[in-house]
Amino acid sequence: MQINRQLDQEKNESEQTIDSELPVPQPDLVFDGGLIAWVQVLLTHIVFFNTWGVANGYGIFQQYYTQTLGQTESSVSWIGSVQVFLLFIFGVAAGRLTDGGHFRLIFVSGVFLQLLGLFMTSLSTKYWQIFLAQAVCLGTGNGFTFCPALAVLSQYFKKYRAFAVGLAAAGGAIGGLIYPVLINWLIFKDNVGFAWALRAMGFIMLASYIPCLIWFRPRLPPRESGPWIDTSAFTEMPFIFFSASMFLNFWGLYFAFFYLGTFARDQIGVAEPIYLLMILNGVGVVGRVIPPMIADKWTGPLNILIPLSFSASIVVYCWAAIYSIGGLLAFAVVYGFLAAALQALFPAVATSMTPHPNRTGTRVGMILGFVSFANLTGPAICGALIKKEDGSYLGAQIFAGTSIFLGAVMALAARITKAGIALNVKV
Repeated sequence: MQINRQLDQEKNESEQTIDSELPVPQPDLVFDGGLIAWVQVLLTHIVFFNTWGVANGYGIFQQYYTQTLGQTESSVSWIGSVQVFLLFIFGVAAGRLTDGGHFRLIFVSGVFLQLLGLFMTSLSTKYWQIFLAQAVCLGTGNGFTFCPALAVLSQYFKKYRAFAVGLAAAGGAIGGLIYPVLINWLIFKDNVGFAWALRAMGFIMLASYIPCLIWFRPRLPPRESGPWIDTSAFTEMPFIFFSASMFLNFWGLYFAFFYLGTFARDQIGVAEPIYLLMILNGVGVVGRVIPPMIADKWTGPLNILIPLSFSASIVVYCWAAIYSIGGLLAFAVVYGFLAAALQALFPAVATSMTPHPNRTGTRVGMILGFVSFANLTGPAICGALIKKEDGSYLGAQIFAGTSIFLGAVMALAARITKAGIALNVKV
């Protein structure tokens, strides 16, 4: 027994020596500002513009494809849901490779796949062709650009991380505003046609990515060894509860982004539902900036995320009682703000779910991997419920609202396990 205790003591001393000899660089106040840090915010803003902006604006494609491809709403929603699924699932590999020092290769590959997907979609005329180009190719490219960019951005901020991520995430709202308007205008107004509308979208994406290809710069040294999955995360209850919260929230969060246009057209009789999508995404610019500012200054991102998540679930439940264009406009404004705030706060909280900054990419990638299955199945489940109820949206609305509500409960559990029940703790 004496020998065993001595060996354990020597082992602990050895581990402490190794830890002291190999300190992990920490983001500090120096990197909560300065030219390089804020340039990374701008570049990540562009990445959000070209990834989440495309995903948030899928409603215009949902509307167009249901009219031209002869497919059900559920079948068409698979294109958008698989696109978002691949954005998340490839975050696991892309995040780990970013931590390992391969950011440049992964990011350039992602940009190439995004552009290839758009230009191949412009040549597609059948459902399976559009699925392979827009869902698979574009979705894979989205994953190879989004997670690495978010991991690099988080290396430059600690105190103002939520605000920095919120500013970057505002790009998703702007992209969700610009791209659908572009597609709608070129297809339905100027009669340019679907093919050249997608090519115009591709040229905008190419031009906007040029600064990213030049100036993106990881701050931390590469972590050359270590597993692709950080198994220590599964022993941390805050990480487990927060992952469940993101899964449940995103299971219902994109229902409105995919189906608000078709609901307005089929249930309310709105001739041009594109304006509702513009409001939904336009309000998101404010939603992605103001709540993260409040989080950094007063509450912390997790504390403000919880009531916003509960509020979003209530608003989705209220959607079931809307039968007029005025009510739908009010819903688009309120839900657009809440959903945008959640989309900005979730990545900010995800980057804090690790004690080691050089494992941020791996941890964020793991969370995105879990959430990918929510985005894969959520819109399709909603589409199947609409079809089963002969065009009624009530079942889908209840499903989406309940999913977000349970996600808020899991976020509350993550907060309690991380900081206890004291209300004055900034988390």
